Amino acid sequence: MERNINGKVLSTQKFASLYPFKPKHVNTRGHALYYLDEGSGPPVLMVHGNPTWSFYYRHLVKALSPNHRTIVPDHIGCGFSDKPDANAYQYTLQSRVEDLDTLINKLNLTEKISLIVHDWGGMIGLAWALDHLDRVDRIVITNTSGFFLPRGKKFPLRLWLLKYLAPFAIPAVQAGNIFSWAALYMAPRFPLSKQIKQGLTAPYDSWKNRIATLKFVQDIPLSPRDESYALVKKVEDNLQQLEKIPMMILWGRHDFVFDLSFLNEWKLRFPRVPVHLFDDAGHYLFEDKPGESTALIKKFMET
Repeated sequence: MERNINGKVLSTQKFASLYPFKPKHVNTRGHALYYLDEGSGPPVLMVHGNPTWSFYYRHLVKALSPNHRTIVPDHIGCGFSDKPDANAYQYTLQSRVEDLDTLINKLNLTEKISLIVHDWGGMIGLAWALDHLDRVDRIVITNTSGFFLPRGKKFPLRLWLLKYLAPFAIPAVQAGNIFSWAALYMAPRFPLSKQIKQGLTAPYDSWKNRIATLKFVQDIPLSPRDESYALVKKVEDNLQQLEKIPMMILWGRHDFVFDLSFLNEWKLRFPRVPVHLFDDAGHYLFEDKPGESTALIKKFMET
């Protein structure tokens, strides 16, 4: 698969054995949103965060697609999707939720949908789910949040610099690709192969193509002045509505952002939900423990 985005060719040739898929696309507000659509059966929708893309869910797509319709969108600015500048697209949580809804409606998914969410994809997917409770079958939570910072948790300094210090953040992220490259070494517990590194960073190969990695961080709401604050508060205040939906939590202990304080908050809010804590995994759980995590999710989906 090859695609020219902002003058750069995104090709899967170097990691085709890991990502043997042909993405499709729909139009959302004038932009092409690409997604994987593999297999048939009950739909499973996987929502990624920052700075990953559908590549991150490749193990699950392969494992679940024999019995499920596996759908994995690349958010606008990520993966194969268009990467417009900030004048042409509003890089906010609300936009992400609306894009997800557009995709779901255009695919005409009539069966209930199972959600698998990670990182900022948790807030996106859960915001959609709370507005469509009757369409959700089950939910898998992995190293993510559906609420503001837990009590006592401080916003990481490195993220604060990217959010508020534009003279540093813009050249560091968009010129130096510091966010995507740092994640290769901080997010997994074990070293990644060259092919996996190429796959994770391939879409973010130029200044213009790295806009989403910066905008995701800048959109993290910390105060009522932030644009996405109201929507995050709505999700946080209504999370209990998910209690009747079957849920499972998988968590990598060594997460540099979504640490155990986030997991403890999930356990406090959903004490009956089964939790699988991986002591030797990090933020990129599906890279560290692809076999174990996939087996648990497959069993959860088929039970």
